[in-house]
Amino acid sequence: MRVIALAYMDISETPRKLKCKDIEGNLTFLGLSGMADPPREEARRAIRQCAGAGIRVMMITGDHKITAAAIARELELPEGRAVEGRELQQMSDDELAREIGGISVFARIEPLHKLRIVNALKSQGHIVAMTGDGVNDAPALKSSNIGISMGLTGTDVAKEASDMVLADDNFASVVAAIEEGRAIFARLRNVLFFLLSTNIGELIALTVSVAVVGKAPLLAVQIIWVNLVTDTAAAIPLGLEPKAGDELTQPPRHPRVGLLFPGLIMRIVFLSCMMGIGVFVIFNWAQARMPLDEARTLAFCSMVAFEWFRSFNARSDERTLLSIGLLRNPYLIASITVAVLLQLGVVYLPFAQVAFHTAPLSIEQWGIAVAAAAALFTVEEIRKLVAPRLFSAGKWQPVRRRRQ
Repeated sequence: MRVIALAYMDISETPRKLKCKDIEGNLTFLGLSGMADPPREEARRAIRQCAGAGIRVMMITGDHKITAAAIARELELPEGRAVEGRELQQMSDDELAREIGGISVFARIEPLHKLRIVNALKSQGHIVAMTGDGVNDAPALKSSNIGISMGLTGTDVAKEASDMVLADDNFASVVAAIEEGRAIFARLRNVLFFLLSTNIGELIALTVSVAVVGKAPLLAVQIIWVNLVTDTAAAIPLGLEPKAGDELTQPPRHPRVGLLFPGLIMRIVFLSCMMGIGVFVIFNWAQARMPLDEARTLAFCSMVAFEWFRSFNARSDERTLLSIGLLRNPYLIASITVAVLLQLGVVYLPFAQVAFHTAPLSIEQWGIAVAAAAALFTVEEIRKLVAPRLFSAGKWQPVRRRRQ
């Protein structure tokens, strides 16, 4: 709160030019007026969300230290020291880097100080996002990993130096952007997991069948169908998966951790092997009991069924389908429904049978294909229920090898 004293004085005539000495005495005190611009509730909520997401928020202001500390308490900033610019000026860069972990508020700060703060945080391995609106903020905005300028009040220089512009000048929008970014990254991982696990599964089935039986379970045209129709029907809706809702309760991801991480690779290998071996076993059993075209059709439909069920497994690596909600992604439901109808057409329509070298399957044969795929789906869902973090190694932080 800023406090202003109000007073008046009687004058005989209005002077042409008013000087300070003319009003320094003979004043009659009226009272004090307090003006406050309280923090927005959404800003307080956004800071709490940042704390839950592993993001540390620091205040850098030109206000007095006491004022800045009071605002920090209102905003519920994490506990830490408040440091003024003159104290900062007396610190060396190394001292600032050591001390900055315990500082939450910087007051009476000058433009050069902001740059030193950013560099000190970066020297400690932090990914730094800096907000600013003035010309003097440009060096710090440029030096930070993510410079964010204000769209409404920001100067052109600040906008030019920043990496992104905050259109509504609202800190809560930054948090919303972080949440959306994490959701997009999770979708990319889900799509990558689905495509790699299914394609590697196809490769395993083909390799093992040719090596053991001497025959390929799928023809080239059938493989093209699987890759162009079945894979696409699942991959695109997985990219439209709604946010899980826990994005801001997850720990931050280390910059060196990419889309693929050791735990995900192990999950891909495990499910790919199970899928490939499953298709091989079905084909090996079928080719000894029925015509080759019919056996290949059964293997073809088994492969496709594995991918249908895999698309629902791919929606999360830790949460079961029941906890996510089967109908939360209507695009996936609709897309898989269309894929099922197209697969039935490939198997039963005469012209499609000629083009794809398929033969009609009985209900029992469809039962074999669907049961095998459903069994692997169930195994993965039980794994999520019993050991959800079994394949989480390296998901957030790089896996460090133990030194011998």
